[in-house]
Amino acid sequence: MKRVIVSLVLFALSTAFGQQPSIRDSIMMDSTARRRVLTEADVALKHHYVNRAMAAKIANVLAAHEKAGDDERAVKASEFAALVTRQMHDASDDHGLELVYSDRTLPMVIPPQSSASLPPGYREEMQRINCTFSKIEVLPHNVGYLKFDAFPPLSVCEQAIRAAMKRVNGVDALIIDLRDNRGGFGEAGSLIASYLFDHPVYWFNPRENISRNSWLRSPVIDSKLWNKAIFVLTSGVTISAAEQFTYNLKMLKRATLVGETTAGEAHAAVFYRLEDHFGIAITEVNAINPYSKYDWNGTGIEPDVRVKADTALAKALNLLNEHPHRN
Repeated sequence: MKRVIVSLVLFALSTAFGQQPSIRDSIMMDSTARRRVLTEADVALKHHYVNRAMAAKIANVLAAHEKAGDDERAVKASEFAALVTRQMHDASDDHGLELVYSDRTLPMVIPPQSSASLPPGYREEMQRINCTFSKIEVLPHNVGYLKFDAFPPLSVCEQAIRAAMKRVNGVDALIIDLRDNRGGFGEAGSLIASYLFDHPVYWFNPRENISRNSWLRSPVIDSKLWNKAIFVLTSGVTISAAEQFTYNLKMLKRATLVGETTAGEAHAAVFYRLEDHFGIAITEVNAINPYSKYDWNGTGIEPDVRVKADTALAKALNLLNEHPHRN
């Protein structure tokens, strides 16, 4: 999960500011550096982890490993992050926990994981790129096609999302292309999914406890998509909020998934910066999954029709030609 979380953070930063943080060579770790990171991790765990008693246990286990000299073999920063991650997993059986090392310098202010606050320039950049909607088309045979590469916050992009859904409202089938989607805010996925049902539906969100906002806003007035065939295109980089969207539609049997198994990472943990090159992903809620004991973390979401990602669109169109009402 380390690579994926860091890539999401850096993607959000570059989107907001139009730049990338600086990169440095892999850091060598001595006992002072390891102690500094562990101290910050201890504070973060005890303040943010969903189970306070378990947080204390994990911190004690990490301290015991350090005292026993178990961490001394991790001379590189990446090795240390992987070692501490395994120690946390062994102590808690929670694979949402992750000590993250980045070659790039992490920003002092991590791009927000909720839409409560947004970095300067983010709104303007989202408007410039049409909230990542790169394609909104009606293909031959009245097939709608939406391609968007992130799930932006509704506080910035609700109007753009509703405009996109309006443009494809009259289609006979809809293809949603998430092959390059790197996630974002789950609220955007909930709004899009609301157009696809004619009744309220519970929408599983691993980042939140159940509340009245856990149900879709269905039915959306004037939506004609609730009984139309839906295809979702996926790849190995489909991740985070894009996986949440895909997972729910699959569990609800509302879409046919075409493409590759999704990334299977970075879905339930919240990222906190510890210092320039280290952060930690911490599970903050106990979400209830009504569909299965397991979700996509660590495994990804298997497509209904497995093909290489670059042929997924052609395959979905072929399936529609063969079975026009497939759902």
